[in-house]
Amino acid sequence: MSASVPRFPVSTYRLQLNKDLTFAAVIDLIPYFSRLGVTHLYLSPIWLARPGSAHGYDVCDSGQINPELGGESGFNNLSAVAAERGIGVILDFVSNHVSADPLRNPAWRETLRNGPSSPFSAYFDIDWHPVKDELNNKVLLPILGSQYGDVLEAGEIRLVFDGREFSVQYWDHNLPLNPRQCRLILRHRLDKLKETLVDESDILNEYLSILFQLDSLPSYHESAQEPREDRIRELSIAGGRLERLFEQSPVVRGHVEGNVAEFNGHPNDPASFDSLHELLELQVYRLSYWRTAVHEINYRRFFDINELVGLRMENPSVFRDAHLKAFELLRSHRAHGLRLDHIDGLFDPLGYLRRLRAELQEGAPDTYIVVEKILSESEPLMADWPVDGTTGYEFLNSLNLLYVQVANMEAIRRIYSHFTRGPARFDSVIYASKQQIIATSMASELNVLAHELNRISEEDRRTRDFTLDSLQEALGEIVACFPVYRTYISETALSLRDRDVIDTAIREVIERNPAVEASIFHFIRGCLFPERQDGEAENTYLRRLRLAMKFQQYTGPVQAKSIEDTAFYRYCPLASLNEVGGDPARLGSPVEDFHSANARRQASHPRSMITTSTHDTKRGEDARARINVLSEMPAEWRKQLRQWSRVTAGARTRIGATFAPDRNDEYLFYQNLLAIWPASAEVAETSIVQRMQEYMAKAIKEAKTHSSWINPSNEYDEATARFISQVLTAKPSGPFLELFRPFARRVAKLSELNSLSQLTLKLAAPGVPDFYQGTEFWDLTLVDPDNRRPVDFEFRDRWLTESALDVSTDDGLRPMGSMKAAITALGLRLRRQEAEVFINGSYSPLLATGPHADHVVGFSREAGDRLIVAVAMRWFAGFMEADEDFDTAAEKLADTLVHLPESAVGRTFVNAFTHQRVQAGETIGLTQLFRLLPGCLLLSASE
Repeated sequence: MSASVPRFPVSTYRLQLNKDLTFAAVIDLIPYFSRLGVTHLYLSPIWLARPGSAHGYDVCDSGQINPELGGESGFNNLSAVAAERGIGVILDFVSNHVSADPLRNPAWRETLRNGPSSPFSAYFDIDWHPVKDELNNKVLLPILGSQYGDVLEAGEIRLVFDGREFSVQYWDHNLPLNPRQCRLILRHRLDKLKETLVDESDILNEYLSILFQLDSLPSYHESAQEPREDRIRELSIAGGRLERLFEQSPVVRGHVEGNVAEFNGHPNDPASFDSLHELLELQVYRLSYWRTAVHEINYRRFFDINELVGLRMENPSVFRDAHLKAFELLRSHRAHGLRLDHIDGLFDPLGYLRRLRAELQEGAPDTYIVVEKILSESEPLMADWPVDGTTGYEFLNSLNLLYVQVANMEAIRRIYSHFTRGPARFDSVIYASKQQIIATSMASELNVLAHELNRISEEDRRTRDFTLDSLQEALGEIVACFPVYRTYISETALSLRDRDVIDTAIREVIERNPAVEASIFHFIRGCLFPERQDGEAENTYLRRLRLAMKFQQYTGPVQAKSIEDTAFYRYCPLASLNEVGGDPARLGSPVEDFHSANARRQASHPRSMITTSTHDTKRGEDARARINVLSEMPAEWRKQLRQWSRVTAGARTRIGATFAPDRNDEYLFYQNLLAIWPASAEVAETSIVQRMQEYMAKAIKEAKTHSSWINPSNEYDEATARFISQVLTAKPSGPFLELFRPFARRVAKLSELNSLSQLTLKLAAPGVPDFYQGTEFWDLTLVDPDNRRPVDFEFRDRWLTESALDVSTDDGLRPMGSMKAAITALGLRLRRQEAEVFINGSYSPLLATGPHADHVVGFSREAGDRLIVAVAMRWFAGFMEADEDFDTAAEKLADTLVHLPESAVGRTFVNAFTHQRVQAGETIGLTQLFRLLPGCLLLSASE
């Protein structure tokens, strides 16, 4: 490792790699990142993924570096060039799941070929003995676009022979065949082949010998070591013999190719597909309509995505094989850290993290590790997890709440409720959303848990009377009332916190269902929080423990799908609060909560990531800041809504008893249009219309009220898209843009100050600030794929090369967008220069007094003789007139003071953004701090 690469990150810059942003392209940008002040690049997954993957999370093989990105040599070059500039590399590692691509994932293909007898069968979280008997020792593959019989008889499923092996082709899916059952193809029309080869006895005898060898193979059901090894060995021998025979005898090959053609049938003759159906029924997998996954899928997925299959990372062999390449990169110091994706999906997160740390003790003991963990309100990161922290969503939400004006939130809610005539309580929306997800996309997993729960209940005469239906209903209710993503129970961990979480959920279920007999919940509690009982058989205890740990893998996906991907689109009084890990029901947050969260992070995880935008956020940081402004001006927001809705009414379409868009979707549309509208635009550019149509199409399907991904309503979707086009292109709603533009400009102006303010606090807060690609300039993006559009790095590089990094010019202040970039670069350079105080320095909130004290947030960081003071403004609508600039309005802050720490008194500070020198007393006036900008970073000057 280059000596110039910091031991730990001081800042990170997230890059979404794909075919358009390869390792070679990143190498060209290294000088830019160096000048920006970044210490570590944080890369999206670099592992072999599905061809053309735009994100890399559909990993096919974590033992290879993706050749589309430049392969291992390309990565090595990137790492070396970055190290020369003092920049490290953090890898995004996907430990929970892999792509279920049957052609490109070799382990999955081998499992589909040989089932339980495959050496890779234990790699995947497959239930080989599911509830449905027909799926015993099979994998349900819900990949068909329609019912199996219809697809088969339409000739869409084809048997393929390439001269070496047989496979099944369904559109872009290529599936292996159970080698033992290939004998059905080889035996077809065998008498005719014997007649043809009557004079070639050697060829015929070899063919018959191969058939005998295949007949003698152990079944794929055999999972014991000896028959498994016999099967693998004999398959290899038989396969080689068959390939040589095909090369030796054109007659044999032609015979087999003719058989393949017959198996493939004729679309107008259903009976002609009988042979192919018989062959498919003998495979390890059962092909099915994609909708059957809702109830019958028997492998764990990433959420409800059939194309991503869960890994059994608790299996030592899986852990070893999956991490070989990552460990090699870390131990050779070509990589310097790990971001662990979806840690809550693992069977035993603590066991996994401990094993990870133990493996890295040799060669990379100080590896920087953060986990993608969504912490609910007041939920701490587990203290015994050996990690540096999370990816920072809790900071995002804590910071965001500072810019929501608490006093006005009840008014915002009333405006929303009156406009939409929708629900007044978010908890009722969550509950209904969870019930819908549990009953639809995640029903199969609950079915499996309920059957196991039923089997456990049957073992005890005191619980055997609980019916399967009652257990499934009660378990589903507990999940619907679960207050966090998951618990973390294991054989070595049974915490009071987890007990309280489960008890809280059960208590709410009983309150919602007073007629249900409480004894069933007492039994279920004993399974979800499995304490050892006197006289209990070890096997019974282990079954309860395993059920509890499998239950934990279920609640997280339900929570995410129900809240982030459903409820957030159904309930949106202030959509900026609808963020990953956020709570739209919160009225805002006192500044003391922000300080407390920062202090806790500094004490427990000072190197935790802190972020404001990611590839998964619902809105970019500056789009979120715009919507926050609405909380400062509820009366204006109410007035605008009424006017806009009145003039756009003609663009809505009646569909049955409702309109498209309905009032909730219309409300959401206006907020998000404000979020992305260019500050100086007079008309809607084509890109704005298209982006809003794409966003609303996704929002409607996520809400699952009028349309969904599973059951799309083309009529509602098309009517909403038409509404957007008509409204934004002034046909027939010409007055809309005329009314919209002045308010949008006002919101944009105020939000720009919010954005610069929150950037100031982010740069100085405890933790490692992460910058999502391109967000050094305005980040007016919406949820993916909008936030994954290509970034114009050429412009950014040119700007930074030519910029003097001064927030002012001879003609006055810089444009706000470039001012954000200047502050980012100045702040990151300062962090790199003063790493000790930013990472390990103490944290102290600063008190503000005076008429505008509520508009001020400040704190100090101190280490040794170095002292940094960060102060930022908020809620600008409260003291700025509509046409007033900030530097003029700042004169009104003269009577508001910030009280400095005792160690600051008498010292000289330099403002990192404006370079002005400030003499500190016990207090300092805001006009002295905020002459140009709504935030400042003061660094104690060297004596």
